[in-house]
Amino acid sequence: MRLLIDRLHIARLPGGTSRRRPILSIAVVVAAQLGHHDPMNAETPKAEELSLPQALLLLATNDKNGEAELPVVVLKAALSGAILAELHLRGAIGLQGKHLRATGNAPQPDFQHQLDLIRDKSRPHTPKRWVSMLESRAELHRVYEGMVSLGILEHVGEKHLGLFGATRYPEKDHAPEAAILQKIQAALGGSLTDSRTTALIALLQAAGLLDRLFPTADQNRVRQLAKDHWPSRAVVEELRMIRLAQAEAAT
Repeated sequence: MRLLIDRLHIARLPGGTSRRRPILSIAVVVAAQLGHHDPMNAETPKAEELSLPQALLLLATNDKNGEAELPVVVLKAALSGAILAELHLRGAIGLQGKHLRATGNAPQPDFQHQLDLIRDKSRPHTPKRWVSMLESRAELHRVYEGMVSLGILEHVGEKHLGLFGATRYPEKDHAPEAAILQKIQAALGGSLTDSRTTALIALLQAAGLLDRLFPTADQNRVRQLAKDHWPSRAVVEELRMIRLAQAEAAT
């Protein structure tokens, strides 16, 4: 792979820290990280592509210190939505009315455990309910460790009182993230896009991360891309219920 970065965009993050991110003037010579396909057909990602959960966590993690840039409760809900979106892109699940069901004709996915839960459940649930049921801190670490094994992130463990505590995942190879950001920037700018990039944009918007990465994005364009994406709507609904519960607990 060869990556040429002509200039950088600095996105302001909570706490006043800055994070450098490449924007429009990136020339990336790399196999497509978010391959184009017919959105009406099931998608089996190429070997070099990142899954939606991987891409989401990569963009939600600070490149330098390896810490998540979203509260863990938001990150878990967004990851659950990304897993549902990935299974849907691969043709493993689909909506039947208001409920989510396994299709029975899917290729073996990376998220077989979640697919088995959906397939084996005695009664169907809504996407929002599945987002809630699939939330897992262990799944966060599993997806992170998958990117460590690919050489994209590093695993850094911190010791507290002699015991290992927080784990961080600083970036090791920026090329995959640069390619993803270029895809998103092009889609937000009005270029033709694919369903994988559209799904990622909708999930980032649902998690409250898209505005941090692309603060000047055309909101009409964002709404156009995200409006029909049911996994991201399920994330928004789940986060709304979590905030209501937190507000009640605080009173």
